[in-house]
Amino acid sequence: MCCRFRVTIPLASLPSTLLFIAAIVAYTLVPTVLHAEADPNGKPSASAPLPFANGERLAYDVTWLGMRAGIATMIVQEGHDERGRQQLTLSMTARSSPTVTKFYPVDNRGVSQVDLESFLPTHMTFARREGKRFNDFDYTFRHHEGLVTAVKDGKTDELAIPADAQDAMSCLYYVRKVLPFVPGASLSMTVHHDKKNYKMDVRVEALETVEGRWGKRETARVVVIMPFQGIFLNEGNIRVWFTTDEHRVPVRMKAKVVVGSIVAELTEGYGSAGKP
Repeated sequence: MCCRFRVTIPLASLPSTLLFIAAIVAYTLVPTVLHAEADPNGKPSASAPLPFANGERLAYDVTWLGMRAGIATMIVQEGHDERGRQQLTLSMTARSSPTVTKFYPVDNRGVSQVDLESFLPTHMTFARREGKRFNDFDYTFRHHEGLVTAVKDGKTDELAIPADAQDAMSCLYYVRKVLPFVPGASLSMTVHHDKKNYKMDVRVEALETVEGRWGKRETARVVVIMPFQGIFLNEGNIRVWFTTDEHRVPVRMKAKVVVGSIVAELTEGYGSAGKP
């Protein structure tokens, strides 16, 4: 039983680093560039290009102890909400590999809708399917009221949130958009997850040149100080390597778990990895 528990840790981890994890430009199409920028107070507005584009799709191989544990994808789509306001729909899927599925199937799916002008989430759903564990989450954010309607497995609560709270998916895109890729640069944000508000700190540790299927790129190594396990059941902080070009692509993510580390490597959507 102990051994099985240790194996399940990395599988349950697929979604949230890929929340943070967790996006990439689909160059096979000619995407429409989305727009938003941060004002001097760090608040986004809608005038400069975002680093991610409409239709972008990132795919990752997730490995643990050298074993291919699963695959994860993250997709960005632009559209409008019921009031006609521009919004982004951020979609994530994480599935166990065929080998792992035989003893511990994972099929997690999440969708976050983000208002493009404020860059705040308005609605998020997450379906967790891990082994015999089934959970459904639904969050409706009302930032102007400082409230979120949080539903977990059919139980509803009205909870207080800070006006600028992100969800567990939108926080990756917010960091990708706002954080200066300069060693020592940092930011803090509030993330609402599983009916609680958490402060999450992010810091640029260093600039590094890394190589993978996407080619050789200069990257910013960013540490995410995780205050909760949440969707990503890591044992400590998460590190994400973002390219320092205009696309700011997370090409690699790594987190320690009970035994060893999980590594997510970009396989589709950018550079050489995006070519047929």
